[in-house]
Amino acid sequence: MRIFMLGWEFPPFISGGLGTACYGLTRALNRLGASIDFVLPKAIGPEHTSHVRLLGPQTDTSAMGGPPAHPFAIEPPAGADDLSHVSFHAVPSRMLSPYQSAGGALRQQGQQDPDGLPGFDPVTRSFGPGTGSEDYDGDLLTEAQRFAALCVDLARAEQFDVIHAHDWMTFPAGLAVARVTGRPLVVHVHSTEFDRSGEHINQPVYDIERRGMHGALRVICVSHLTRSLVHHRYGVDEGKIDVVYNGIDNGAASAPEIDRSSIKRNDKIVLFLGRITMQKGPEYFVHAARKVLEKVDNVKFVMAGSGDMVREVIELAAREGIGQRVLFTGFLRGKDVERVFELADVYVMPSVSEPFGIAPLEAIRHDVPVIISKTSGVAEVLTHALKVDFWDVNDIADKIIAVLRHPPLSSTLRAHADIEVNRLTWDDAAAKCVNTYHQAMSMMPAWAG
Repeated sequence: MRIFMLGWEFPPFISGGLGTACYGLTRALNRLGASIDFVLPKAIGPEHTSHVRLLGPQTDTSAMGGPPAHPFAIEPPAGADDLSHVSFHAVPSRMLSPYQSAGGALRQQGQQDPDGLPGFDPVTRSFGPGTGSEDYDGDLLTEAQRFAALCVDLARAEQFDVIHAHDWMTFPAGLAVARVTGRPLVVHVHSTEFDRSGEHINQPVYDIERRGMHGALRVICVSHLTRSLVHHRYGVDEGKIDVVYNGIDNGAASAPEIDRSSIKRNDKIVLFLGRITMQKGPEYFVHAARKVLEKVDNVKFVMAGSGDMVREVIELAAREGIGQRVLFTGFLRGKDVERVFELADVYVMPSVSEPFGIAPLEAIRHDVPVIISKTSGVAEVLTHALKVDFWDVNDIADKIIAVLRHPPLSSTLRAHADIEVNRLTWDDAAAKCVNTYHQAMSMMPAWAG
């Protein structure tokens, strides 16, 4: 099985769960023996990679003892057995994030990357005025079309059986490659415009999503919640939609050294980890925090993430009189994520609309009990988690207090949830994706093969 896979992010450059999902899925497909060409819209420098080595446009691979590489090839390093059948390709992009709500629109002329600082707001982790919906409507959509054209050029030189496109930014590329090559297209819906924007959708983005879903032979959704949304909001026939839950890399999580200098010894830690955007319900977390602090004194609330609501949420915490009790870490990755989970006594995900939600699985793997929104895909697969309506801050607060005050409850949640998480593997997700590929391939006319 040869797969031409299109994604917008891959570790170490991630803004949310999509990159984590792509990493876990490609590793599992690799273990099944699939051969994958993974196309990314940005060149990743070798100084930022831990599991892949960049061979850029000017690289002379013959000097390294190998044949000339594709101009945008990125290869796994020697010994990376879990990615041994995965080839990475990158086409340069000006984008920081494909999602307006991720808090990093696109680079403007005259502005630099976060490390360059001009025009960059260290509080919101995004660029200043001029990076809102205007850019989202224009330059970002143009960039998606540019990515599609580059992918077509790349696909002409490759041999593959099926195209797998992740989320809306890659749907135009998937459709274009399918049209040129005659190969079947499968689109993978990790999130929709309704999840990101509520009822105030960006119409051009919705249109791209709808065209991709209807143009594909099969649609993969990360939960039944998303499947229902795709059917009712996008008019996609339920018969062409497959639900494939995300997984997690199981095994004992590491326990790194923790700097507790800013936290008192008897402090309890309540964690929010995710993009600080409308979709994730950060304001409900803060309102619940105030109610918890009315009854329990030794609690700190950690908000780990970035997004377009950071400043608003900081101001909200100040207005609620709990500014000193709510700690903002900014965006975390890698070992920093492990450290913050190691600190946590309970993890809370009050998402307004969460297609799946990998973070609760990561919390459970780190032995942290979880409280999750009922409007999340992960609620479909977790029984031993406390579930809340995102808007019911009284219930959220009560459940936080119950976990903090009653160790037997916390222990029971941790023990049984861990068993559930062990059943959610990327290997299972990959096997279901392969079944979807075969269904898509069987739908192609004989002459197309």
